Amino acid sequence: MAGGAESSQLECDKVSFTPLPNAVEKGTVCIDGSPEGYYLVPGLGVGAKNWLIYINGGRWCENITTCRNNFKQYYGNSRISFSNIPNSNGTLSIAKDFTGILSQNQAINPDFYNWNRIYVTYCDQASFLGDTVVDDGQGPIVQFRGSRNFDALVEDLLAKGIGAGENVILSGRSAGALATILHCDSFRARLPNVGRVKCLSDAGFFIRA
Repeated sequence: MAGGAESSQLECDKVSFTPLPNAVEKGTVCIDGSPEGYYLVPGLGVGAKNWLIYINGGRWCENITTCRNNFKQYYGNSRISFSNIPNSNGTLSIAKDFTGILSQNQAINPDFYNWNRIYVTYCDQASFLGDTVVDDGQGPIVQFRGSRNFDALVEDLLAKGIGAGENVILSGRSAGALATILHCDSFRARLPNVGRVKCLSDAGFFIRA
């Protein structure tokens, strides 16, 4: 879609949250037990076979206490990530504005505006690593399901056709950018039939200094 008034209007549209299938039952959840998921805008025209996956940032929690404190933050609870909008049945749906590299406005985002664009909720607090549960009796159970979440995300996107794509980019910022680095090789290995798979880390290299 060309840039202009119509695409500028689309820029402000809300994209609804898609939880991973049977997330709670399968344990593909945030640290607080809410479902892991993502926001997807399907590609258009020549961009329909190209995919951009963007992983949100949001730090690591330092200990179990701070992890529980993050139950009330977007990086620990998918239910409060973004604004809520009513569905047709009267229930609320978490929604996200797509801007910047995810924008549908060609003037703002000429390279990726018509790709399949996916904004991944980052709420496992460990850059999509680990698969364990902490129940110390001092508070609610804390679930560290990052590795399981990432695997389930890829499986769900494969079902949606990413494996037949021409170009796929895995990207993210901050903690999401670190996840991009950590998962890049295994992600590429799961897409053997894709023409090109690239990983883009935005501010994801951390130095202890």
